[in-house]
Amino acid sequence: MSVHVGQAAPPFSLIDTDRKPRTLDEFKGSKTVLVFYPGAFTGVCTKEMCAFRDSLSRFNEMNAKVVGISPDAPFANKAFAGQHQLEYPILSDYNRTAIKAYGILLNNFAGLPDYESCQRAVYALDKDGIVRYVEVTANPGVEPNYEALVAALAKF
Repeated sequence: MSVHVGQAAPPFSLIDTDRKPRTLDEFKGSKTVLVFYPGAFTGVCTKEMCAFRDSLSRFNEMNAKVVGISPDAPFANKAFAGQHQLEYPILSDYNRTAIKAYGILLNNFAGLPDYESCQRAVYALDKDGIVRYVEVTANPGVEPNYEALVAALAKF
């Protein structure tokens, strides 16, 4: 089941690049942008995550925290974050628990039979963890609409 505007964001407990547990609750109190991406070191994902990196000051000015989430192992995410100097949390959903809770599981990713990843998705949450913006791309090769996200964040 997918997550819609107006719903409470499904809680999660995932590990970051240092294998430290991180929960959704720790981001409450400020706007939060959850960025689900299918795979570290892939072309579109690299471009997307670097776009968030390059716009981080803009999100900070809006009191919005950016959190990247991928199905990759924390080791790959650590190398990816280090290579691209990503200065926001990158969380590993290697069990696909959050991906399934948000209803964005993607089967047969990149034509690989039985390989499960996630759809490219962005969720903007208010300070109470209520979803105020959702964008799930039908094609994982398409980046999200960054300007629409920023416009939505400005409204709450």
